[in-house]
Amino acid sequence: MNKILIVAPAWVGDAIMAQPLYRRLAERWPGVKIDVLAPPWTRPVHARMPEISETIDNPFGHGSLRLMERMKLGRQLRKRGYDQVIVLPNSLKSALIPWFANIPKRTGWVGEARFILMNDTRTLDPIALPQMVERFAALADAPDVPLARPVPHPRLKIDSAARDAALAKLGLTADKPIVACCPGAEYGPAKRWPANHFADLANHRMSLGEQVWLFGSNKDQEIASEIAALAPGTVNLCGQTSLAEAIDLMSLAQVVVANDSGLMHVAAGLDRPLVAIYGSSSPEFTPPLSNRAEIVTLDLECSPCFERVCPLGHMNCLNQLEAGRANRAINKLLLLGAHT
Repeated sequence: MNKILIVAPAWVGDAIMAQPLYRRLAERWPGVKIDVLAPPWTRPVHARMPEISETIDNPFGHGSLRLMERMKLGRQLRKRGYDQVIVLPNSLKSALIPWFANIPKRTGWVGEARFILMNDTRTLDPIALPQMVERFAALADAPDVPLARPVPHPRLKIDSAARDAALAKLGLTADKPIVACCPGAEYGPAKRWPANHFADLANHRMSLGEQVWLFGSNKDQEIASEIAALAPGTVNLCGQTSLAEAIDLMSLAQVVVANDSGLMHVAAGLDRPLVAIYGSSSPEFTPPLSNRAEIVTLDLECSPCFERVCPLGHMNCLNQLEAGRANRAINKLLLLGAHT
């Protein structure tokens, strides 16, 4: 096996959870060239995975068929001579480009009516492979080969020079311990810890002499501005950094507090001590892949519901999860770190 193409997921967190698959492919086929077909916004994540040779931008968004354009891209990829493609999304559309590229071996899980497009289709046993990272990693081997456990955790490399440049650009210093807070979650409000709880946490950590930096995109500006107003002195970086800069800067944090989001998986990939807050979602399927993570959740009878918006209208799973629980989790992580 000389060249493998991966059709990667669109979500940043899912993209990070695919790295153990790449590592296993590199172990199985020494010298293999692994390219990734992925949305442009995930490029900074893939650039920090040493197993990947090249990232090819996938310009097709959710619900966008654009059949002739997919055919054109597939024919361009045909010239690269891939031996295998592994299609991680389960949609029909995600299998079209590899089919147009005429890649000899087209691997993936049974998905959306795509039997004609795939010729190495696997039937998923969700009990045997309960976690997404396991489902990705299992595609590295033949169908009859059991998944080797434990699956290694994803690891992202850091560009130190780019990190120093980002600090200078934003006028930041790492002279005091940094608590990185990630208040966003693109999936929906039922995964977002309320601003007043983040602010209570920030005020407490700053009273201990620590810095609090808020990370996120422009979409997170509303909640970040609310936190900053309730906790004066926090550094609001939401919408002020690129994803690449956020990754590099987050590597400086003594601890990260995050909702179940892409940035939570970034923190795990950076091996930062991590407090992961779960409301409507479940750590059983997409946990933070780290030995230095504390999961904070209330485990209410109504959760996890996996809804974007609370179907009961009260969002108790997050509203009732007070800052003290997250603070205790931070203190536990820092204490463990002091003894390791």
